[in-house]
Amino acid sequence: VLNSPGEVFQSPSCMLMAIDVTQERGLSHLDYKYLDGAPVCRFPLFDFLQPLPLDWMYFLYLVMFLGALGIMLGCFYRLSCLMFISTYWYVFFLDKTAWNNHSYLYGLIGFQLTLMDGNRYWSVDGLRRPSIRNAHVPLWNYTLLRTQIFIVYFIAGIKKLDADWVEGYSMSYLAHHRLFDPFKVVLPVELVSLLVVHGGGLVLDLTAGFLLFFDATRPYAFFFVSYFHCMNSQLFSIGMFSYTMLATSPLFCYPDWPRRFFARFPSFLSSVLPLTSAESQPSSSCVYKEVLSAEGQETPTAPKASKLRFKHKLAAIFTIVYIAEQFFLPYSHFITQGYNNWTNGLYGYSWDMMVHSRTHQHVKITYRDGKTGEIGYLNPGVFTQSRRWKDHGDMLKQYATCLNQLLPRYNISDPEIYFDIWVSINERFQQRIFDPRVDIVTADWSPFQPNPWLMPLLVDLSPWRTKFQEIESSLDNQTEIVFIADFPGLHLENFVSEDLGNTSIHILQGKVNVEIVEEKKNYTLQPNEQINVPAGAYHKVYTVSEEPSCYMYVYVNTTEAALQDNFTKLFELQERIRNGTETEPLPPELQPLMAADSEGAEVNATDPIVQLFLKRQRRLKEVKKRREAGLLERMERFTVKNYVHVFGRFLMTAIAVRNLAFGLPPLDQLREEVAFANMKGPQEEANQNDPLKDEVGHAEL
Repeated sequence: VLNSPGEVFQSPSCMLMAIDVTQERGLSHLDYKYLDGAPVCRFPLFDFLQPLPLDWMYFLYLVMFLGALGIMLGCFYRLSCLMFISTYWYVFFLDKTAWNNHSYLYGLIGFQLTLMDGNRYWSVDGLRRPSIRNAHVPLWNYTLLRTQIFIVYFIAGIKKLDADWVEGYSMSYLAHHRLFDPFKVVLPVELVSLLVVHGGGLVLDLTAGFLLFFDATRPYAFFFVSYFHCMNSQLFSIGMFSYTMLATSPLFCYPDWPRRFFARFPSFLSSVLPLTSAESQPSSSCVYKEVLSAEGQETPTAPKASKLRFKHKLAAIFTIVYIAEQFFLPYSHFITQGYNNWTNGLYGYSWDMMVHSRTHQHVKITYRDGKTGEIGYLNPGVFTQSRRWKDHGDMLKQYATCLNQLLPRYNISDPEIYFDIWVSINERFQQRIFDPRVDIVTADWSPFQPNPWLMPLLVDLSPWRTKFQEIESSLDNQTEIVFIADFPGLHLENFVSEDLGNTSIHILQGKVNVEIVEEKKNYTLQPNEQINVPAGAYHKVYTVSEEPSCYMYVYVNTTEAALQDNFTKLFELQERIRNGTETEPLPPELQPLMAADSEGAEVNATDPIVQLFLKRQRRLKEVKKRREAGLLERMERFTVKNYVHVFGRFLMTAIAVRNLAFGLPPLDQLREEVAFANMKGPQEEANQNDPLKDEVGHAEL
């Protein structure tokens, strides 16, 4: 069965992988990510891997793109496959922080296609070489691709049997997205989260692979997986993954589906469409059995019987070994124990998609000069472009080593580096993930040994999550809350921003000692006791009980509350002005409200709150206009944005290739060329010139 004839039709997937090169693979921000000479800490899988100079990186991405394009067209197919996978896996191994399941999947598919006969049907190679045109391909090609997609679904479903997913804690925030509004007509948001988001995702992943295999259930599977992936494309920023999975669904159809599909088109298009005739030529890659007619004679139209050769046996062995390896890898974390943290392994090859959500409340990096003993603090994320190092011990070790090498440039000798990182996983308490007392520069770490400075996840405290929901539901909209758990013998040093009024600490479990630093006073608290802590000052919370302590901060962002109150009053005043019910004369600082609908009204506002209000109103109006735009307007906006984006990236690539071929031009010319290539589209310029992300700041405890 591994050598029955079939046809591989991989063009849609490879087209999406080619588009992905310009997006998620990083061509869109290559000049930012790999700028020559920038002091950047990187996180390769192997420390000896380093990025090439920027111009060479652009050339490498060009090779990757042309490789994906060649696979799609079936043009110099084997060479194109090698061009793609060699550059793709180099970029993949170069940055662990960019790893995810679908990036890994693209690399696997590229590797598989390298070994397959993917250029036999509707390919440029078929036009160049009649001997392979419309030829059979062995069924093991289909077996490998189908099983790979089956594994993506099924193992993802197995991983979703995790208690956090089944109980609805992994992705509970998704239920508030507008895409789930139809379900909220008949179900409360809590049940939408539990039954639709988590229950539906679990059932679909567990069953999709099986349903796609059988003729009777395949149409239903097509509907549900298409709906699922279309929703994911709107819910998550996952590049081309949703569309790639949509493109792989036809792999489970009969191999002749392209012929039957294109046979439905008008005959005058036959010259530009793939072949639709059932005739195909035999291939040496396949093994054929002798086919006899009813009279016992050999059928003239059937391929001649062929012998089983070594390459056929090798293909069968490879298929079995590869599939077994793919089933084993997601559970191989007992080997690479150094990469295990609260979750097993590096996020990428485990297919545990969306099972774990994290929030970071507090990150502190402390350095100590090895000669003078001077202690200082670093901005979290300094010298790096990623945030994923916070959750992975291997990356934290690389980051600390890099900081140890960079800080001497700033007169810090032999620095020791300490990290205090607080994380909540799947709505649990915020707690430390790594021991803050350990100098990570000199700490031991091995890929094959458990991380000795990883703090354990306090799973015994997981039942508190039900209590969290009760407490949060009892609060008003202006009160915020943070739940903290800490280990015996450790303490949390915290600064309460002046924006946060009425901040208090409530003890839930254990025993703590609260030190108000400026007042030099200490207070011992036990469960059900609380204390107010002053704003604009430091305090320390020591865990003095033998068991972990649990407590919560309750606070109100007074600055935000006052701002929202002012916005409400201005909005009401603006409505009275519009409907003519405002009879009192307006003071000069409020008069811009009368011309709020005109362009640049906020420029004439002298009061900063009025200016911010008008800017906010204009932005909300623009957002509403975009959401209510028709299909043609949306398509035009999408096309213009992506054209400007892709054109600029390929222009930068052309500049890099020119530099490699002919040398650097004069600096002024190069500066003008780069500025033109980085030119923003109209919408991007509007967003860049009018940022509102700092309009209302949520101060972080």
